[in-house]
Amino acid sequence: MPALDTEITIGELAERSGVATSALRFYESRGLISSVRTTGGQRRFARPTLRRVAFIQAAQRVGLSLDEIATALRTLPERRTPTKADWALLSRSWKDLLRSRIEELETLQTRLTSCIGCGCLSLKTCGLLNTDDRAAAKGSGARYLLGDSPEED
Repeated sequence: MPALDTEITIGELAERSGVATSALRFYESRGLISSVRTTGGQRRFARPTLRRVAFIQAAQRVGLSLDEIATALRTLPERRTPTKADWALLSRSWKDLLRSRIEELETLQTRLTSCIGCGCLSLKTCGLLNTDDRAAAKGSGARYLLGDSPEED
């Protein structure tokens, strides 16, 4: 059996990862992945980039921002497959962040059934809890879903 190439094209990376080439170029522009160029100007990615792309996809699925993902990826080696120790270091650094996200999702799950998303708890009581749009003073977005309390207004 012949040895695998150490580098793959953007098309191969897209096919193997299931990520569009345009997204891969975007990830590269954001510093999440990197490539080298051939003399003809074609991108070549180190084979371990497949794992980085899989990691990016998983992290995005749980709601992490590209900046958070980039910070984490900077702790991993670029041109070799990360080891168990590399992944352990990264996962330890994310425990608090992931715990916080889980708490946010649980809060959202609890409140979502009675909230329409504007920051009030329901259309029927909106005028009572958010008279004159008091929640707007707390910032943009669904303030009560983000943890602000109508009693704090």
